[in-house]
Amino acid sequence: MDELSVFCSELKRVVGDSSELSIEKARKIVQSLNEFLYTRYPDIGSTYVLDATYDYVSDFHKYWESHYKDILDVRIDDENCEKVADALHRVYLDTNGHAFFHVWDTCGLSPEDICRIRLFTANQDFRGSRDFSELAEIFEDDDTIFDEDKIISDPAGFVKNIGLSDLSQNDKRQTYAKKIAEFVKSKNVSPFGLISCFNNNVYDLRNALINCVSSGYGNKKADMFVRDMVVLNIWTNVIDFEKIDVASDVNTIKVALKTGVLKTSIPLVSSFLDIFCHQYGYIDEMNAKAWRRVWEIWNEKYPAECIQSPCLMDYFVYGVIGKQFCKESLAVFKCDVYDHSFKWHSARNKTCRICHGEGRKGITATCVKKIMPCCDPEGAIAILKSEYVSKLPENGKIRECPFKNICDTNDLKKLQPPKSISILGKTGWTSAYSDKGCGGGGLMA
Repeated sequence: MDELSVFCSELKRVVGDSSELSIEKARKIVQSLNEFLYTRYPDIGSTYVLDATYDYVSDFHKYWESHYKDILDVRIDDENCEKVADALHRVYLDTNGHAFFHVWDTCGLSPEDICRIRLFTANQDFRGSRDFSELAEIFEDDDTIFDEDKIISDPAGFVKNIGLSDLSQNDKRQTYAKKIAEFVKSKNVSPFGLISCFNNNVYDLRNALINCVSSGYGNKKADMFVRDMVVLNIWTNVIDFEKIDVASDVNTIKVALKTGVLKTSIPLVSSFLDIFCHQYGYIDEMNAKAWRRVWEIWNEKYPAECIQSPCLMDYFVYGVIGKQFCKESLAVFKCDVYDHSFKWHSARNKTCRICHGEGRKGITATCVKKIMPCCDPEGAIAILKSEYVSKLPENGKIRECPFKNICDTNDLKKLQPPKSISILGKTGWTSAYSDKGCGGGGLMA
């Protein structure tokens, strides 16, 4: 029998035919749950992940690693992909394609300097990051901070000098900095010259970054870095740009789940159950494939009115839909004096807008809840004040999320993206387990 079957048999033996649990049975079940989920024992076996071998955390870990794909049953829905492709095509026409090209402020730096800064910092973009303008200022004050030889000899100094040493997971950051600097050195070129080592093929370079062990360049960071180099015209006349995917993250995953382009047979499990992040990695992989399928359908239907590569969807899907539209930004207020309510684009408001408009000054109101704009007929109140829409010309204003009707039809609005617990680090999975009979274990904030 597999680990879950053995565990279920043990629970059935403990519970028996009783319809109510005695405290003694409850005590045994809690102990069994803890041992099944988070307790290792001698000869439990090991798993290979991140180029190293680790003991299994528990019997559940062994079962989850073998069966998570079957349980989740992740699939791409072509019908919903086409609906999303049609919606993005309408956005493309309405904005002359501008919605899919992020306007960068490169702070007057040369292409060579921009490439150097981005390569050595894109892999540091987790749990806090620095805006490019901040990094550019650091570079102009002392460009030797970004020298690969200096980074290799003192990665801790690099992390400190770019202002990230006060953030979490410093050991990981230092490893990432050193490994990517060593990657550049191994090619005997500058960061800007890397593309020439791959005959201007951005997909081959992207894969080389991903295969650079412990450099922090997974699929997302590699896709994001290559995309920026092309969009900013740092690298020109490149090959295979269309093979670069959307930089998958919680926002693009969230939108994929809510629109139904990505479907699972059960809602995603908590990170507490996703031991060693098997679910997160699987969803991340399938999310990139789902958005690629959206792009393929868009390109097939409207080849003359389509972006060059799936990765260019990221600016709009992640930056606008995911971060600005698909969040609880519409605030519902109740007047503190009179029996009326209203909606507003900011929960920080303290004034009853109805009383104020009718000449009763100084009447306060309390925010009673926040909802997503797509869930309310007055959602435009929040959409029109979003960062993206507020900058559009008056005759080009968007009043609702382009995917609103797709999510409404699928009734998937409540679905949430996965979360991840770091495998490595002081609060990671490698330090979370407890040995059998010892008790304790777990994660700390």
